[in-house]
This record gives sequence, C-alpha cells and structure tokens, in this order.
Amino acid sequence: MKIRAALLGAALAAAVPATAQTTPPATGDPHAPGRAVVAAIGRIVTPRGVQESFEARIGGTRQIIGVRGRDRANPILLYLHGGPAAPEMPIAWAWQRPWEEYFTMIHWDQRGSGKSFPLNDPQAIAPTMTFDRFCADAIEVIELLRKRYAKRKIFVLGHSWGSTLGLCVLQRRPDLIHAYIGTGQVIDFRENERVGYDWTLARARAAGNAEAVAELEALEPYARSGPFDIDKMTTERKWSIRYGALAAYRDNADFFFDARRMSPDYLPADRKALNDGSAYSIRTLFPILSDVSFTSLTRVEAPIFFFLGRHDHTTPSPLAAQWLDRVKAPRKGLIWFEDSAHLAEIEEPGKFLVELLRRVRPLAREGRPGA
Repeated sequence: MKIRAALLGAALAAAVPATAQTTPPATGDPHAPGRAVVAAIGRIVTPRGVQESFEARIGGTRQIIGVRGRDRANPILLYLHGGPAAPEMPIAWAWQRPWEEYFTMIHWDQRGSGKSFPLNDPQAIAPTMTFDRFCADAIEVIELLRKRYAKRKIFVLGHSWGSTLGLCVLQRRPDLIHAYIGTGQVIDFRENERVGYDWTLARARAAGNAEAVAELEALEPYARSGPFDIDKMTTERKWSIRYGALAAYRDNADFFFDARRMSPDYLPADRKALNDGSAYSIRTLFPILSDVSFTSLTRVEAPIFFFLGRHDHTTPSPLAAQWLDRVKAPRKGLIWFEDSAHLAEIEEPGKFLVELLRRVRPLAREGRPGA
C-alpha cells in the first residue's frame, strides 16, 4: 500500500502486428473467471470496430499500446496515464466502454510502466527517464497513431502526471491535436505538493487526529525547496487519501487498485510488472519533478479544457483553475465535478462522457475530412 498510495499523486515508429486484447485463463488465478466475463462483455464485435494491442518502438524503447473502439471513423482519444507509472489500461474496463461508442480509445503504457516495463533493461533506460523524454515519447505516439489510423489530428486527455505531458504536447505540437483535456491537472509540481500538504495538515488538525498531525508536522519543510523526498510524499499521501483528496467521500483507494485484478487486459504477471515499474519509476522520476512547471506558459495554440474534481487535493484543483483563467487559447473551458476528487472519470463517468460529447468531440468535425 505504501507504493500504491504514492502512485497517483506525484502523482511508436514501427509497430509489430496487432493482436486482439484477450486474456486466456491463468492457472491458479482466482480472478480468471471474472476476467473472462468482463472480456466477453467488452469484446468489440462491430464490423468497423477495433480492438488490438501492439508493441512499438518509441524513443528507442519497446512500449505497449492498447486500442479499443466501436467505429474506426470516430476520433482518437489518447489517454496519458498518471503516476508516474500508473497505467490506466488495467482499470479502463470499469468506466470506458460507453466512451468507445464515440472515440477510439488509446491507452499507452509509458516507458518504465506496466506492460512496457519488462520489455526494456531498467539500467539501460534509467538515463532516459526525464520529463523531456516522456514528452517526446508522447509526441512520437501521436505521430504513430495518426499514420496507423489515418487521422490528421487526435484528442489528448492527460491525468495527473500525464496532465503535465499533455500540456507539454499542447505547448510543443498543437498542430497534432484537436484539443487537450486535463483532469487531475498539474501546473506546477512544487506548488502542487505544498498546497496539498497544507490542506492535509489543516484537515488533520481540524479532526483532532494527533497521530496524523505529528506525522505530517515531522515532514516540515515539505516540498519547499530541493528535490522531492519520496518518503515524505508517501506519508503525506497516506493522510491526504484518508481525508478524501484522491477519491471524494472515501478514506482509501482500494477500490481503484483492486479493480485491476478484473482487467481482461492484465494477467497476474502484467500486474507484477506494473508494481515493479511503479516502484522503479517513482524512485527515478519523483525527485526531479520539482522542476516541472507551466506557470510561465500564458498562451496555447489549440483548444484546452480542464475537467476538475471539486474535492481534488491530490493535485489541488484551484491551482489549475486559476492558471486556466489566465491562459489565452483559441477555445477553453472549465468543467467542475462536484462529487469527484482526483479520479473524475471513475467517480462521475457519466458526466465526464456527457461533457466530452457536448464540449470536446464536436471540435473534430470542425476540421477537414479525415481529421
């Protein structure tokens, strides 16, 4: 639980032949029958549909991409997962199926993450675990998707850590995207950690929780200067999650992590790779995230929308809302999710899809044919 609590807070070029995303029963795995049911319900059977997983070489490394949609003519939506190294692919079964009627959904296990982690030597890729490299990887993935599925542009949705990659793509290559959608949006990692910590400590004091107050006060000065400290962050997340900063009205995130066991796309070996990759990536990346900031970005050249949980204090929503109010863009929008914290697409999946369809998806029709 120590690493799990940390995950959500920091938290291709040429592809090989595609294979259908099906998971054979695993001997001795008690969740295999349930996964088979989920797989059968979710199987794409429409004639124009797509359901595949493939390996591609991105930034000199082997990485895995999963694709699902009921109609190839629909616009592509690339989901940039959080973490670092917390892939959404193994939990997407729980919320994504209705989205597949309107978008071709793409989940990409980033370098050092999930199914991509065991495909590369961790020591060899360690020097490449930088923010700039991840942003370049995201751009490569978009270029590959445009070519593979004959699209001029795609939609990009970034969550948490992935939201910084999304802003980076928006800043560097706005020509590639119809629009960027940020949820659990991070603008400045250091300010994010500072504000989140202050909120958590205030909640602990208000609750009269002496244990929490003592553990949190021992972290001072938290995230004020220098590299981020993983142990301090883990302690802060322990209590912020307890007070509902990750999932509104919940004091734990077990429902999120346990849902991975039912994924038809992740065998037990894949879940082990996910955990190993998470530990590796947190150790490698988290200390250097303190330098990632978009506060100086005042203008973007593509539409931008923030879908923010009112109760999100993992990546405090007010910081993102204030930045969006200042930034200039061809089109922008802020949608509040009143019963969500950091996991709005899971906490309010119906409203999330409705707002995508009402505000975002029409932008694909404004482009040229094949866009």
